[in-house]
Amino acid sequence: MKVVNLKQAILQAWKERWSDYQWAINIKRNCPKGVTWDYLNLAEALMEQAMIGPSPNPLILSYLKYAISSQMVSYSSVLTAMSKFDDFSRELCVKSLLEIMDMFSHRLSCHGKAEECIGLCRSLLCVVVWLLQGCAFYCERLREQQGAPASQGVPAPSPSPGPGAGAGAGEASLKACQERLESLIKSIKNRALIYIARVEEQASWTNVEQALVKLTENLGSLTNHTLRTKLEESAALVKSIPQMLSVQSDPPVLTSFPSVHAFVMLEGTMNLTGDTQPLVEQLMMIKRMQRIPAPLFVLEIWKACFTGLIESPEGTEELKWTAFTFLKIPQVLLRLKKYPQSDKVQLQTPHQQTHCTTWGSSEFLNFATPPISSETLDKADQRCNCDCLSLLLQECNKLGLLSDSNTANLTAKREFAPRLKTAENANIQPNPGLILRAEPTVTNILKTVDADHSKSPEGLLGVLGHMLSGKSLDLLLAAAAATGKLKSFARKFIKLNEFPKHMSGEGSKSASVRALLFDISFLMLCHVVQTYGSELILSEPSPSGEVPFFETWLQTCMPEEGKTLNPDHPCFRPESGKVESLVALLNSASEMKLVQMKWHEICLNTPGAILEVLNAWENGVLSVENVQKITDNIKGKVCSMGICAVAWLVAHVRMLGLDEREKPQTMIRQLMTPMYGENTLQFYNERVVIMTSIMEHMCADVFQQTALSLRPPVEGQDTIPYRNLLPPRQPIHEALHSQFRDVLNKGWLDSRALHLFENLLNMGGVFWFTNNLVKELLKETRKEWALRVVELLYAIFCLDSQQITLTLLGTILPNLLTDPAHWHSLADPPGKALAKLSVWCALSAYSSHHKGQASARQRKRQREDIEDYNSLFPLDDTQPSKLIVCQASARQRKRQREDIEDYNSLFPLDDTQPSKLMRLLSSNEDEPVMLSSPGDRTMSSSLSASQLHAVNMRDPLNRVLANLFLLISSILASKTAGPHTQFVQSFMEECVECLEQGSRGSILQFMPFTMVSELVKLPALAKPKVVLSISDLTLPLGRRVAAKAISAL
Repeated sequence: MKVVNLKQAILQAWKERWSDYQWAINIKRNCPKGVTWDYLNLAEALMEQAMIGPSPNPLILSYLKYAISSQMVSYSSVLTAMSKFDDFSRELCVKSLLEIMDMFSHRLSCHGKAEECIGLCRSLLCVVVWLLQGCAFYCERLREQQGAPASQGVPAPSPSPGPGAGAGAGEASLKACQERLESLIKSIKNRALIYIARVEEQASWTNVEQALVKLTENLGSLTNHTLRTKLEESAALVKSIPQMLSVQSDPPVLTSFPSVHAFVMLEGTMNLTGDTQPLVEQLMMIKRMQRIPAPLFVLEIWKACFTGLIESPEGTEELKWTAFTFLKIPQVLLRLKKYPQSDKVQLQTPHQQTHCTTWGSSEFLNFATPPISSETLDKADQRCNCDCLSLLLQECNKLGLLSDSNTANLTAKREFAPRLKTAENANIQPNPGLILRAEPTVTNILKTVDADHSKSPEGLLGVLGHMLSGKSLDLLLAAAAATGKLKSFARKFIKLNEFPKHMSGEGSKSASVRALLFDISFLMLCHVVQTYGSELILSEPSPSGEVPFFETWLQTCMPEEGKTLNPDHPCFRPESGKVESLVALLNSASEMKLVQMKWHEICLNTPGAILEVLNAWENGVLSVENVQKITDNIKGKVCSMGICAVAWLVAHVRMLGLDEREKPQTMIRQLMTPMYGENTLQFYNERVVIMTSIMEHMCADVFQQTALSLRPPVEGQDTIPYRNLLPPRQPIHEALHSQFRDVLNKGWLDSRALHLFENLLNMGGVFWFTNNLVKELLKETRKEWALRVVELLYAIFCLDSQQITLTLLGTILPNLLTDPAHWHSLADPPGKALAKLSVWCALSAYSSHHKGQASARQRKRQREDIEDYNSLFPLDDTQPSKLIVCQASARQRKRQREDIEDYNSLFPLDDTQPSKLMRLLSSNEDEPVMLSSPGDRTMSSSLSASQLHAVNMRDPLNRVLANLFLLISSILASKTAGPHTQFVQSFMEECVECLEQGSRGSILQFMPFTMVSELVKLPALAKPKVVLSISDLTLPLGRRVAAKAISAL
């Protein structure tokens, strides 16, 4: 039936005065088969005929009401037809339309196909525009009747009774439109559908904005204040629709956040050299996930810094914490202030300092809740021998985080705090002051080293000599590490170490300078590696393309924790002829000559020479005195020779039995003993101190195995901090359990605990470590303690967030969710706590991985673990996987690829062609799904936004997330309920709580589209805002899935 014929049928029914049911019977009889009334625009045709005159045609209007009641026409088609009526001067017609809207506006829903649901979204948006236009029209007419200009903000005086009748009718129409607008918009469900329509058609929202502007212009002339207030409230509600997903519920009332404290402790203890931006991103992730108020957030950061200052061991660790607190954290706060996202920390500009930074500092002093007590500040001042808070506030002031007046006021509050000066520490320079002065010195040194010293290297030698005195080197390295300059520092000293290779016609003086430049740069680089890790040097290739000597020696010859060297490797004895010459030189009575000496070759041949000497000694060819003379010659001029000798001896000793180690260890002791002669080169005492420290780090493990010490212990001071933390003769699972219980009872992590956990992680492996800590969480049946465990575990897992997250999401959770024997452990509260921890880990790992921000220690372990991980998740998708759960078959993967490639044909963007995917999604039949491998399910039930965004599924983390969501989807679609389904609900609730959006760049993009309809069957998740949050509204398919789910609520 054509539209023309439809109009003729309506007119015929009116002429013959058919009743509504007669009309329905006759029109259905003439309707072509397989065509819907919406397709024929029946609602629009009826409304057009009913609204021809100044008042509505009651008979035709009854036909429309009957069509609505009998569901011949959809709500969306009625609303769309209604929005096309634009003659608001015909108030009776408008009144009739509003009455028709009252028939169904309180129960708007759609249980049809996804396209019909999107149509409902569009029609709702259109009718909101229509109602706003109606309100604006009647406001403007009232203004004209009252004679008040539109721009006049003061209400006009009440009109006289005569002409007031027209005004009263207009006011009634205005009130009727306002009431329908309020009734429509106050429903969160309707606002969510309008939100989808706004994303679907951005241009249509412009009509809403224009109608709002016109309404606002005319509101000032309303004399009815109650009506004006209601209109303003309705308009505000409409304006809030674009921001409805950013509105948060009140954050939980907490006074401490162990995860922030522990994460800052972790960064200060183990990652001083890390870039500032990843630290800022991670802190903001924690703040967003836990919705931490800005003042408490900054307060936790400062608390952790002061705690680290107080508890750090003396020496290098203390300097590292000082640099972290006074140089790096102010820069972190500056970036937090400038953070681009809407949930950034509100660090105000200097003239507005009433917010985060000032609050955090004030709480230090006012002892608010949670307080940093005066005792803590006093301990920090005593430890650092200065007013720590004053120095911190000055640094914040320099960066513009505090105004001068606020800095002075806050500093004055600590004016009468005890300084605890004693005769012993009165002349000691405070480390914070030294660190702050060292920071510009680092820049100057880098410029000095960069200059051309080929003609007069003596000046450079003087600068390097001063760097070796006292604790200058550690101060400069700590300052460089905290400011991100240490990598540049190391690279320049590698270049300097290459400089002595070039020699031509040198005299004795220039030869000694060349030897010292090589030796000092070699010592400095070894010290950097042992203090800050070899990744700092090995993470980037040499700019020249040629591998420098030190990098080669570092990779093949230098002992490190967890690194095993082969003493028989060819790198330890490159050329036998040169080794024999070196042995003869070392064994001669004459002094070692420096002229024309190739120090790089000497260092590479020293291990071979030491082997010859050791063999000769063990075979009785050499006496102890001869060996002593040789070791004196090795360490007498260039300390780097001694380090190369000890490096080989350590590798050699590791291969020997305990009864065979005496002579090699004696040689190590001889090499470590300083010489006190007059023939040593310049700066010998300073170089020997660094050499001894380097050797101690190299030999610590092998000497511990024989219960021997390299030097007499100093009371109250560890030779190497955080070494040998694991208790002897105790199984590691007991050590993990006892240490975690200690941390849980204390409520926060300290540096020692972090190092111990890292040792356990390295010793037990990622799976053992993660699995046992998850078991500790599942033991907690008290809600408050379970949440505390989550915060602490989240920080502990940051030791290697990528690998631990892969293990947690890819192995441990699937095991718990698929084995009914484990389901009881997922009951609340531990089950809900595990869901929270899983979401936090997934969000953090995906965010840092997506931005390429893994720390050096994580990158190192990732390379070590990648082979093991690929055995769990084969990259070529052809090998059998250890994790059968969540693996799709080859046939299904092929089908996925084909369907994604044909996405445009499957789901046309113009919304006019029939869609295969829409038919699949529109099916109301329950798909029989067994709780087994998600790979057993069909392609339509596994299609996710990540596949349409062409996310790289060869990436391990992406695969794990996709597989986990497929497993969750299987659980939801199964007919078995239990603690595991409660866990799934908690997992999704936590995703929404963490303000996670289901768009690209989110973990929710891996969620299958069909999972949305399963989630809304759970009462806790059957909410429009939840559906909007978990759906990818940037995709047409995502919008239709969301519309279908919300419309059915």
